[in-house]
This record gives sequence, structure tokens and C-alpha cells, in this order.
Amino acid sequence: MIPVRGFEGAKIAVLGLGRSGLATAKALEAGGAEALCWDDGAEARARAEAAGLTLHDLTRREAFQGVAALITSPGIPHLYPTTNPHIARAYAEGIPVDNDIGLFFASFGAGDWITFDEPPRVVAVTGSNGKSTTSALIHHVLSEAGKPVQLAGNIGRGVLDIDPPVNGEIVVLELSSYQTELARALTPDVAVFTNLSPDHLDRHGGPGGYFAAKRRLFAEGGPDRAVIGVDEPEGLFLAGQLAEGPGDDRVIRVSVEQKLSGPGWLVFARKGFLSESRKGRQVGSIDLRDIKGLPGAHNHQNACAAYAVCRTLGLSPKVIEAGFQSYPGLPHRSQIIAEKDGVTFVNDSKATNVDAALMALLAFRNIRWIVGGLQKDGGLEGLSEGLGHVAKAYVIGREAEAFARDLGDVEAEVCTTMETAVARAMAEAQPGDTVLLAPAAASFDQYDNFEKRGEDFMACVKAAL
Repeated sequence: MIPVRGFEGAKIAVLGLGRSGLATAKALEAGGAEALCWDDGAEARARAEAAGLTLHDLTRREAFQGVAALITSPGIPHLYPTTNPHIARAYAEGIPVDNDIGLFFASFGAGDWITFDEPPRVVAVTGSNGKSTTSALIHHVLSEAGKPVQLAGNIGRGVLDIDPPVNGEIVVLELSSYQTELARALTPDVAVFTNLSPDHLDRHGGPGGYFAAKRRLFAEGGPDRAVIGVDEPEGLFLAGQLAEGPGDDRVIRVSVEQKLSGPGWLVFARKGFLSESRKGRQVGSIDLRDIKGLPGAHNHQNACAAYAVCRTLGLSPKVIEAGFQSYPGLPHRSQIIAEKDGVTFVNDSKATNVDAALMALLAFRNIRWIVGGLQKDGGLEGLSEGLGHVAKAYVIGREAEAFARDLGDVEAEVCTTMETAVARAMAEAQPGDTVLLAPAAASFDQYDNFEKRGEDFMACVKAAL
């Protein structure tokens, strides 16, 4: 646990008692604060009370009297589409609002660092797609290289729930826009921007607000090194804002769509080969084509970002390549779950938006595509580049018929349920085909989350094999 500093003896309200909220309350109390906990859900309140935490009803008129700050869980809207009423009251009464990420960065360096020969460092990864894989890949490579490392944030443990760092340790954080947009402190040593595509637009008031939430990770604290994906205009803009000139190696530009050139620090992948260039000279390369845990161009982008981070942390290209080779992949992200009679089964349930699904379609050929769910803003037009890889689509979800119509000329069968879709895809699959779950949609019409959807897919495949 990372004890929260700066609130000794103060009353701090904690709103939202999920994983991060419970960890936040305990970390506040470990730092000497009095945590006053609330959640509008009775079940969450009961869990907190059973854990020995103090409940404090924020709906009462005098609820914020004597409260020094409100710490809110990232999933609770603090501005768009509408401000949560408890947060709105805190604003009205002049009470600072923060989240666990802000508390983490304000408290992380307050331990026994004066005794460390090599201070611990924080790597923070954000972006629309690939941040989980990039974070997990960095963690894996560092761990395989024998470095002390922890993985937390939007993946793994809550940021305040990690162990106090040891000498030279690296903490790798995956941070969503929900986490970066409100944090009052953001000071990573290395910050990564993978890419940007439309997502969570209602929460951020549009694409500008969404990008602004990501950009805060770089603008608020000024990381020592920034790894920036430059295949979208926003990444180019961000890299341009951070660099003092073309040769500024504090900014490492990353691409999978173009061969980068110039005097700066560059990492790019073309036709499956990763290349690192500094001062106009190639200084490292890796053949990514046969690395099973990193299939497709989207994973090659993740590999480029992870490679760049590991190089800044002192690892050699050979050590990084060895870590890539042993990387098993993350569940629900281009995860090969079975192979039988020449047919490969891939679970990419995390492909909850069009851009992520497109990357999955481009990574494979002869696809029996299981798709559908709660469609997001923007429609499905962005999938057109990958549809030539699709032999047939098997559409799931409560609105499967409407979803199928939006697929245009792709042959599509309305299946509605995962069990039916898997059965139909397996019945029609030929050797060389890939049965791919890449929904291009949210899961909430049928499942609690994308993990449950992916688990259902794996269970259906296992039962049918």
C-alpha cells in the first residue's frame, strides 16, 4: 500500500467504493487521514462497512462540513455528460476534487527514497487502443530482464494498493482518460501516448475534450521522456508541443504507418520489422513477424512503444527481443485460444470500438467474424479497410439485425447469442480460417463487461471442440 500524504488529521470524503475507492480509503487512513466513505449503491456500502471503513452519507445537507477534499472514483462523471450531484456540491462549496491517480503521484515519492541508490521510477501509458498490451508488455520485458517492477492502474492492482517500491523499481501504470482528466498531480518519469480514436465522447464533451484528458499526462508534470505515437494528427501535435527541436531525444516518436526519418529518437515498424534510429542512424532492430503474442500491425505499434520505454530504462535490443518472444499476450486482446484442424480461434473481446476491431481484422485472413453488441457513436464505416479479410460475419447482440445491416456488403448471419455464433462459425470454417471475436461494440447489452463476453466466447469454443 502507498500511504496518502498531505492529509494527516483531515477528513476526506471518498465517493465510489469499487476496487479503487476501497484502496483509496485504506491508503488515506494509512497516511493518517479520516476516510469518510460513500457510494450510492447499497451493496458497495455494505462491502465497505464489512471492510471496517466509515460510511458517511453524502446526501445529507451538512455532509461536507469539515471535509478537506473529495476523492472520486474515475468512473463517476465530474463534468460531462452531467456532473454527479455529490461532486457538484463539492464544487459549489469550494472543496477540492481529486482521484486516486492524483493522490498516488502526490504521495509516491514520500517514502524512504533518501536511502535509495537508484530512485524508483513511474512509466505511465495512455491512449485509445493498445495501452493495456503496451503496459503489460513493458512489465513483462522488465520482469524477464530481472528488474523489480509492478503493474497497476487500469490493469492489475489499484495504484494505491501496490507495494512500497524498492531500490530501482519501475512502476508501470495503464491510465485511461477517466483517470488522467481529473488527477491534480501527474508526474511520471516516462509517459506514453499510443494513439487516439473516437471513444468516450459523451464523457469528455467531444473529441477535443477526450484528447485534452490524454494530453494532461504530458502537460501537467512534464515527464523526463515522452513516447508518442505519431500516426494520428493529435500525436503529431503532441510530439511537436513537447520537443524543443527535431533532435530533441526527450521525445521518442513511434509509428507503424510510415518510415520515420530525421535526427531525433525514432522507433517504427514496417512489414513486421521494428527499427530504432537515433541521430539519423539505425541502432537496433527486431523481427516481429513470428512473435505469437504480438500478431498484427496494432500489436507492432504496442511493441514499438514498449521497446522505446525499455530502451529509455537502459535495456539492450537483445534483452527486449527476448522478452517479446516470451510474451504470452493478454486475455481478450488478440488472444489465440485454440487451434484445431487448421482453424485458429482468436478472442479479441477488448475490441470494443471500430478502430480496435479494424486492427484485429487487418491482423488475420479468411476471418469468420463474430461481431456486434452495443454500437458506439460514429457507425461502422471505419471498418471498410479490413472487410476484405472477412469470409462471413456472425452477428450477436440484442440489436443484431440492425447491426448486420450496417455491415454493408459483408455476408452476415444474425445469430444474436454467442453460442449460436460460435456454432455457426465452426460449422462453416475451413482449414486456414480464423474464427475471430472482435465485436466493434460495447458488451453491456448482453454482458457486464468485455471480459465476461470473452469468457463466454472461450467457453463456447471449448465446449464445441
